[in-house]
Parts: sequence; structure tokens; C-alpha cells
Amino acid sequence: MDRLTPAQRRKNMQHVRNKDSQIELKLRRALWHAGLRYRKNVRSVFGCPDVVFKRLKIAVFCDSEFWHGYDWENRKHDFKSRQEFWIPKIERNMARDREVNERLASEGWTVLRFFGKEIKRNVEECVRIVAQTVARKKSEGGKCTR
Repeated sequence: MDRLTPAQRRKNMQHVRNKDSQIELKLRRALWHAGLRYRKNVRSVFGCPDVVFKRLKIAVFCDSEFWHGYDWENRKHDFKSRQEFWIPKIERNMARDREVNERLASEGWTVLRFFGKEIKRNVEECVRIVAQTVARKKSEGGKCTR
């Protein structure tokens, strides 16, 4: 059973951010500091990636562990209440992530996904991966915008 009233739960859920989250801000600041210029939350790109290098066709997503099913096979049994709601919800999010990856890849995009733990523990490694991808795409003949 949920320990919060429906009104309290609603208030909590309204404060969950879908953009400018802590992990997204940390990665974006590190990318900017590394000299990488990007666009954020570009709605014209399918899936509305968190960070976009549009002319290079690179989409970067910052995924939280809870909403995107990190270690899902072990974690899905952690839900004590409303399993009939939460398990399908998270599994649908994971399926949507796969659909976004497949569609962007079919349109020639390179998709990079980082979980929040990766960003928090080693943002430099995440930046290195993005920078290498940007450099590789530029050498293939892409153009980068500022």
C-alpha cells in the first residue's frame, strides 16, 4: 500500500523533471566546458533528445535509473505497491527507448545513452565518449553548428 495520500503522491510526481534534471545539467556543463557546443531538448528530433549535435546527427540521452529500467530484471521485484501499474509503465518506457534508438538509427543518427549513475560517477568518461563521437562524425564529413 502507498504510504502517501493521492494528493501527496500527485504533488511529488508533479515535481519530477523531464528536462534540466540534475544529471542532464551535470553532463551539459561538462560538455560545454570541454568546448562542445550543442542544442538541448530539440523537439524536431524524434524522441526529443537531451543533447543534440544536429548537423552531425548525434543524439544524447540522460536516463534516470528508475524511469528507464536500469538493471530491470533484478529491480522490478522491488516494487511493493501498485506493481500492476509500475511494472508495465517502466517496461513501456524501456520499449519506447528502443523504438527511439531504432528510428533515429534508421534516419542516420548516432544515439548515445547514459544512465544517471554513469554521469554522476564519471562525467569525464561520458564527455570523452561524446567528444570521440563528435570527432569521428566530423572526420566523416559532417558539420558542427554553434
